Amino acid sequence: MGKALLSSAYLGPIQYFSKFLLFKEIRIEQWEHYQKQSYRNRCYIYGANGRQCLVIPVVHEQNSKIPIRDVKIDYSNPWQKIHWKSIESAYRHSPYFSYFFDMLLPYYDSNHQIRFLFDFNLELLNVLLKILKIENNPLLTEKYDKQPSDYTDYRQSIHPKKRLIQHDPLFKCNKYPQVFQEKYGFLGNLSIIDLLFNEGGHARDVMLSFQY
Repeated sequence: MGKALLSSAYLGPIQYFSKFLLFKEIRIEQWEHYQKQSYRNRCYIYGANGRQCLVIPVVHEQNSKIPIRDVKIDYSNPWQKIHWKSIESAYRHSPYFSYFFDMLLPYYDSNHQIRFLFDFNLELLNVLLKILKIENNPLLTEKYDKQPSDYTDYRQSIHPKKRLIQHDPLFKCNKYPQVFQEKYGFLGNLSIIDLLFNEGGHARDVMLSFQY
């Protein structure tokens, strides 16, 4: 297919990553205003108590309409340690955690502090695309376009809040094995790391089966 436009995302959901397999060109929006309570600074994993949200704290500026490019990460609390402890607890018994965790671990080292959220997300995105063997490297937008005519726009439609989710005719989430599914059942469209740690090198092919 043609071209798609995505927001920045922290360990984005499976739906987000599926677009890299479906579209020839992906652009990440870097000029929009930062939006709270979105995938831009949060992800969802499958923890021992079910769906678990991990949020990167950001520095709150007086100007609420701050470009996503300029949002700074708040390192005043040890969120990296907390996130990694949660990820390890959730997936250490998954089939492929030991294969891939060392490629993500550096981003949760307190000595590895990337100043801006957008840059942090982009680095992690490129690492995950490499792990998934997806060669569709993302480009960045050159300006903000409210209604792009030549891109399929997913900036607002891929969202963690149910009331804001828009139907995506190009995505469905079939079941795959999950660590805690016997307790809480299958949880769909979690962070890509849920699929990666459970399916390993097959994750890319599993995503292809999710497309209509």
